[in-house]
Amino acid sequence: MIDEKKKNQSWGGRFSEPVDTFVVRFTASVNFDQQLYRQDIRGSLAHAAMLERIGVLSADEHRQIREGMQDILDEIERGEFAWSLELEDVHMNIEAALTERIGTTGKKLHTGRSRNDQVATDIRLWLRDAIDAIADELTRLQQGLIGLAEREAATIMPGFTHLQTAQPVTFGHHMMAWFEMLDRDYDRLQDCRKRLNRSPLGAAALAGTSYPLDRQYSAGLLGFDRPTENSLDSVSDRDFAIEFCAFASLLMTHLSRASEELILWTSAQFNFIHLPDRFCTGSSIMPQKKNPDVPELVRGKTGRVNGHLVSLLTLMKSQPLAYNKDNQEDKEPLFDTVMTIGDCLRAFADMVPAIEVRAENMREAARRGFATATDLADYLVGRGLPFRDAHEIVGKAVAYGIGLNRDLSEMTLTELQQFSDAIDTDVFQVLTLEGSVAARNHIGGTAPAQVSAAVERARTRLLQRP
Repeated sequence: MIDEKKKNQSWGGRFSEPVDTFVVRFTASVNFDQQLYRQDIRGSLAHAAMLERIGVLSADEHRQIREGMQDILDEIERGEFAWSLELEDVHMNIEAALTERIGTTGKKLHTGRSRNDQVATDIRLWLRDAIDAIADELTRLQQGLIGLAEREAATIMPGFTHLQTAQPVTFGHHMMAWFEMLDRDYDRLQDCRKRLNRSPLGAAALAGTSYPLDRQYSAGLLGFDRPTENSLDSVSDRDFAIEFCAFASLLMTHLSRASEELILWTSAQFNFIHLPDRFCTGSSIMPQKKNPDVPELVRGKTGRVNGHLVSLLTLMKSQPLAYNKDNQEDKEPLFDTVMTIGDCLRAFADMVPAIEVRAENMREAARRGFATATDLADYLVGRGLPFRDAHEIVGKAVAYGIGLNRDLSEMTLTELQQFSDAIDTDVFQVLTLEGSVAARNHIGGTAPAQVSAAVERARTRLLQRP
């Protein structure tokens, strides 16, 4: 523990009494922001290199800071670093440890810098690292979807609207729909990364600094595209965190929709797919149960992520420029969002390639629901009938089939011709499930050939990613 004389050493000169013990705990952020330690040390090393470049630090002082920071990094990663609440946050804990190791030189590190631009830099660095890891996991999930789509390119299932059987599609086509949703998410993630990749370091507290800082140099050392343009905005901006959480909410919405379908498809009522036991759990009272807990949890965690987005929007909505203590509350929602979507993506990326398709059950479900009714209407249009007339004719044929519990493809030619004399023997080519999906043979269609082509285009897109 730090002794009384060292409390508030970064700002205590103006104060005549120590901060109340409860206030120390209430205002401290070190319990959660300590996970920024790598980024904080990295930012400090870039700042020190820049300070040497402009003559504020000597080469020897710069060396002392580098070596001291390496010792601190090693100590933290060994789990031996003593974090102090009295030092408030990750920044002051590390700075105090550095000063304890190397003396007065450690106190020079903060020249031309404030905790306001320091934390803004740290969060951007941390989130950029997180975005790159999330992008990799998102790509892994998409690769799994491509593999499943390729494998099941010709597997017929019912397509639904209003959760009612609509038209036949292929399971591979359905998987590629999930792929496209996630592809838009990937693009949004990269857009977010582009906007956050600007360095606020050197903006100081709010107005910049009188030292001749080379902000372009420190930005380059940290891998930023360029420095931020306005010092007030630099320290108070949290757009990048909100934008990331907006991306995360959309991503989770897509994963939640996919989860809902997986949950339905694994039920006894559908029985379209089987999930391996490692992605499910049982019941404590009903021995027959096998619950799809992984997709259920992903579906449930969507509300959590959405809540973090609303939290950050509300946090920022009334803040005047520039930095305010409110912004301490930006980290926990952001940290939890990153952890949550990372776990959900990992679960899905592991689970998707292991999905076992029960093709016969899917096919039977498509056959039962008059899924080729639209094909019959299109057939009649091809014979010269207006679509609305064809629609009415097919509706009557469906009603007839419901009464007999027979699909259109199971009716005789005579039965079908009672609804229209335009129907001929070739009608059965369009009433089969295979004929229906094969007829949708255009870009974006469900024909197996188009699914295979979509898979190849998708693979090319993934290969072109950085």
